Amino acid sequence: MSGDKRNALGRGLGALLDDSVHVNAATKKASEGNVDKLETEGLKAVNAVKISEIEVNPFQPRTEFDEQALRELADSILLQGLIQPVTVRKTGSRSYQLISGERRLRASKLAGLTEIPAYVRTANDQQMLEMALIENIQRENLNAIEMALSFQRMIDECNLKQEELGDRVSKNRSTVTNYLRLLKLPPVVQSSIRDGQISMGHARALVNVEDAAKLLYIHHQIIEKGLSVRKVEELVRELQKKPAKKSIDTKPAPASFHAQKIQADLTSKFNSQVKVKVGQNGKGSIEIPFISEDDLGRILEMLDW
Repeated sequence: MSGDKRNALGRGLGALLDDSVHVNAATKKASEGNVDKLETEGLKAVNAVKISEIEVNPFQPRTEFDEQALRELADSILLQGLIQPVTVRKTGSRSYQLISGERRLRASKLAGLTEIPAYVRTANDQQMLEMALIENIQRENLNAIEMALSFQRMIDECNLKQEELGDRVSKNRSTVTNYLRLLKLPPVVQSSIRDGQISMGHARALVNVEDAAKLLYIHHQIIEKGLSVRKVEELVRELQKKPAKKSIDTKPAPASFHAQKIQADLTSKFNSQVKVKVGQNGKGSIEIPFISEDDLGRILEMLDW
């Protein structure tokens, strides 16, 4: 490691952690290739760990990282050093698993560092998952769907009740419940929440719509017309007053996987609950429902009618 990178590794840590002895020693040992001799555990013991020995966190709830933001962080690390160490757990004599700090780890790689400062903690898989999720929920700008998925994972994999989860992440039960309800929305709506096309307020209004065709119609209107949350709430109340058409109670044969895939793709494309029916003789039909003349016009326009 060059002298510049050694300085980038440790600069600022002493001031931040009030632990300059550990930081300086960690940097010195890292430069001498004796990282393991200094290794200690705890919140104030900072170790220099080789990036090549760190495995990414398999429990990381964040699935997308902004490349431009990562490059900006990498530039900052080159100028000022990695101010905040990552947190890892030891899995072997020279192997670690990341608990928190994946953005910092990725940016450090982009900056060309080969070693970074890290806290080494002891944790089993469940504790690892819980720490990673809580760290992200409390400190990272997760979108609403990532937050909801994180909450659901903590409930399912850490065996927590909603009240217990609220205590762990410093949120009341109603907030936790509102996030979890987002996971009941159709995938196309969840994608819009994740991509920032509709807000949490819009989503909370949509959750109350039980009819899939109406829900997808409102979702399309939000995106096409930029409807406010209040307008969406009014539209939901208006459409909820209109009874849905009753369908004949029949039990159709289960659709094949291929038919289900086509149905899902068309539902996403038309923002309407498309139904694909295929008989045993290979014949069938495609049904694209609409709930207003405007909605019909939209569908016909997409069909280039």
